[in-house]
Amino acid sequence: MRHRASLAAFAALAAVAAVAALALVLTGCASKGPELKVSGAYIPQPALADMAAGYFTVTNTGGADATLTSVTSGFAADITMHTTKNSSMHAVGSFTVPAGGKLVLGLGRNHLMLMNLKHKPLAGEKVPLQLHFRGADAINVQVPVEPAGYRPGN
Repeated sequence: MRHRASLAAFAALAAVAAVAALALVLTGCASKGPELKVSGAYIPQPALADMAAGYFTVTNTGGADATLTSVTSGFAADITMHTTKNSSMHAVGSFTVPAGGKLVLGLGRNHLMLMNLKHKPLAGEKVPLQLHFRGADAINVQVPVEPAGYRPGN
């Protein structure tokens, strides 16, 4: 009789251990999603009153890709994402932020175009942007306006 009780106790303990192990695995999987951080954001003070460009880097330290699908702001009526290839600018619908990698928006490469601005932004001003992702939460960024001709690292 004691042998059956020991077997039953062992079986119950094994079931509890299996459930605990499954919970740890599922928790580990959840933490392997995209983990995004925005850095180096800036908008050069534009020459025109109704159009500006925006640049930043999104770093993904997580275990899954994320996709930047749009950028919005109350400061601009329209924000489009562009890539530059062979000195020609082309609108794109999204950018991938690879797991363990970066998406770099910079001068002469991927960038934002902010159109129909509320006013011409001046150096020192901050422009609010909301970055929308598939596979990750939106990120709000206060982007500083830098003097015309600014280059990161200057």
